Amino acid sequence: MTATHPEPLLAINNLEVSFRTEEGTVTPVRGVTLSVNAGETLALVGESGSGKSVTSLAVMGLLPRPAGRISGGSILFRRRAGGAIDLAQASASEVRRLRGAEIAMIFQEPMTSLNPVLTVGEQIAESVRLHRGLGQGDAMRRAREMLDLVEIPDAGRRVHDYPHQMSGGMRQRVMIALAMACDPALLIADEPTTALDVTIQAQILALIERLRREMGMGVLFITHNLGVVAEVADRVAVMYAGEVVESAPVRPLFHAPRHPYTRALLDCLPARAARGADGRRVVRSIPGTVSRVAEGCGFAPRCEFVRDSCRVGAIPLESEPDRVVRCLRWREIA
Repeated sequence: MTATHPEPLLAINNLEVSFRTEEGTVTPVRGVTLSVNAGETLALVGESGSGKSVTSLAVMGLLPRPAGRISGGSILFRRRAGGAIDLAQASASEVRRLRGAEIAMIFQEPMTSLNPVLTVGEQIAESVRLHRGLGQGDAMRRAREMLDLVEIPDAGRRVHDYPHQMSGGMRQRVMIALAMACDPALLIADEPTTALDVTIQAQILALIERLRREMGMGVLFITHNLGVVAEVADRVAVMYAGEVVESAPVRPLFHAPRHPYTRALLDCLPARAARGADGRRVVRSIPGTVSRVAEGCGFAPRCEFVRDSCRVGAIPLESEPDRVVRCLRWREIA
């Protein structure tokens, strides 16, 4: 059982993110509400284009400027000292002080995140010097310790390697070492295993889980892979077209999904493949693609349970114990 706190480590309330484009303003994230407790893993799942990564970039203060901005809501982060801070209203300098020190992020592709002209040790040491004020020698010792922690063999030698001298799995371990170097309270992992083969993927997931247990940090794990969710998550928030449509502890959500989109995602798992007329197992898919609607339920164009009422007005989040769902008909189809 994971450690929790009376107040969430991260509490996102009615978050809205907007981008200015040549065609006008678009809002890829709207009304997102979710929380992450200390010592737990919340998985944020959904298809590509659902708003998962934009949500994480808003938390990190990394939205592309000047086009992107937080246009509504709050992002409350509970600091180790000094109480909570609203990252949506904080200055750029305040967010920079927290980023890397108390909030860290692992990106999907390490080769686009690591500096190719600096050794991996120099990159980890730079973060430690910036946030902990250590000297060069102590910072490099910390870099070696972190490479040991993420189980890179011969860390004393590999600390002098450049990113291109390492395999994809090793580079992802370096990214984790870089993220963990200052003992963050919150780790955001954005599709951290997508580019890795299955064996390395399992090792990276086990590593993140071990570090979470040992360090007591909260983890926001962003993925489209429900198989991964079943392995790593305590709770799940399902996003569709920029909104959270369902949130629940992982086991109840897998066993009794409420929202039609959650049901459809789970039906796409190979383990739930049905046998066709020829006896072969056929993996289901969700017809259509993610699209944004002017009003009503965003999933309505693809939903087998849709009614006219689903296409009108805003669909509220409804609550039951340990679960929220954004659907007018969930009680009928549960």
